[in-house]
Amino acid sequence: MLPSQHWASNFKVEAEDIEFISNMLLEKETPLSTEELATKIVENRLQQEVAALEERYAGTTIYNPAQIHNTGQRLLFPNLDYQTAVITDKRVGQNDEYGEFNVIQVTFDDDEEISREFASELQVDHVLNLLDDDTSNALLGDNQVSAEQILEEFGDIIIKKINDRLRQNDDLVHVARKWFPRDLIIETNEGHHHLAEAILDMNFGGPLATETIIKEIGGLGDNPMSLQVSSFNYALNRDQRFEEVGPSGEVMWYLSRMAPAEVQNVPENLVHAPIDYDRDLLSDNMLNMEAEIDDELSPIDIEYTADQGRITIVYPHRRVGSLPLTTQVRHLFPTSEKTSMIWINLIDGQDDEVYEGWVVPEENYVFGLSKFYAKHGIPIGGHIIVKRGDKPDEVIIDFEAYRPRTEWIRLITFKDNNIHFENDKRAIGADYDDLMILGIDDLEALDESVKNIHKQRRSLASLLHMVIPALGKLTPQGTAHIKTIYSAINVLRRCPPGPILATLEANPDFENMGGHYWQLSES
Repeated sequence: MLPSQHWASNFKVEAEDIEFISNMLLEKETPLSTEELATKIVENRLQQEVAALEERYAGTTIYNPAQIHNTGQRLLFPNLDYQTAVITDKRVGQNDEYGEFNVIQVTFDDDEEISREFASELQVDHVLNLLDDDTSNALLGDNQVSAEQILEEFGDIIIKKINDRLRQNDDLVHVARKWFPRDLIIETNEGHHHLAEAILDMNFGGPLATETIIKEIGGLGDNPMSLQVSSFNYALNRDQRFEEVGPSGEVMWYLSRMAPAEVQNVPENLVHAPIDYDRDLLSDNMLNMEAEIDDELSPIDIEYTADQGRITIVYPHRRVGSLPLTTQVRHLFPTSEKTSMIWINLIDGQDDEVYEGWVVPEENYVFGLSKFYAKHGIPIGGHIIVKRGDKPDEVIIDFEAYRPRTEWIRLITFKDNNIHFENDKRAIGADYDDLMILGIDDLEALDESVKNIHKQRRSLASLLHMVIPALGKLTPQGTAHIKTIYSAINVLRRCPPGPILATLEANPDFENMGGHYWQLSES
């Protein structure tokens, strides 16, 4: 009976909705999120529905055969699709099985030409005797829905449309995921901002919650704290000296100039120059290998929800001390609506040491793990386990550790600006991918060679011509696995597996020997 399902599935933000929430925000002086406003709007619409029904059926009585009904009375018949009718006549009923009762004649509002008769003052049991006498309750009946039920089914659509509409409203401001009227903004001055900068400076740049900063600077008058917080968030958000670095739903401030350089700008080793390639060249086996490698730059359309994931660290991230936001782990890290950096605690799963970490969502990496990698001797190709923390700003970083043992690994060397590989022994105490593990002793020689390669602007095909034969010398077959090729190429330039696979497939200089192994073509 109620139209709730109809307007919810075809939700449109009306001017009355905006007026309702604007007045509510002004009255309560408490900022609310889009989700909270959506709940208020839906609750208000449901209340309006009930009020409209009660007004429409004012003076109408639920038909109950046990009650006394008189001529001229208006009745509602729930069992007849909630039709309404007026009693036009009344007479004595005649049926020995029912005893004494009356019969009323009614004419339905939807069709005044049709009259029907119903029992009245019936003294025997009847199923309709159990009906609720309250008109609004009868109208709602089993069709009554709550705001929670509507938002559970249509919440994504409703919240998005409300959010889009509110962003077009100049009378409301949106800061830290909450809305409040522009008229309520508490004015701040340069003195407040200087004090905030000093407070953060004394706390090593931050992060600090807005309320903590406000209390330290002496407050913004006698206004409610929630309004002070929203107003100061609005002010600091417009000042480039401050960066909002809290995870979604939590506002934390940091001095922009004191954030690590590797967070303010993408580290050179992680800089990716995209390569155009034809993805149609990739076979199903290649696409499966791309998904297995799970590079954060690969266009992999897989959604993970598990509370932990695994990453294989390639050279650029191992060198920088970063962690890639791959499909397996991206959902485990906090997100934020606007900020370009998010401060988090990275918890060492081996000994619970806490490292200051930074999520850079737009560039798909997390910075702050140099000490972790060095302390545990994580090799290039090492497996990192990422787990969800107990708090929104905590992520656990772990690995499968064992007593260090001597392993044969591929060691990269450089001679005359050419890359070479040799098998050498190293002590390893962390689980790794034996196809991707690499060792590098002379970083200075590596950096010089990579610099020369970049100056020469060597193509990906040229780099593959350099890498594949050098790797092939380590095996009797003279071949190299795509994982090993991918790991080695990323020492020379940042590149996901897609372009590498497409280049190998398209270029006749390379030959697939089966099982993802490649070599230079002999023809």
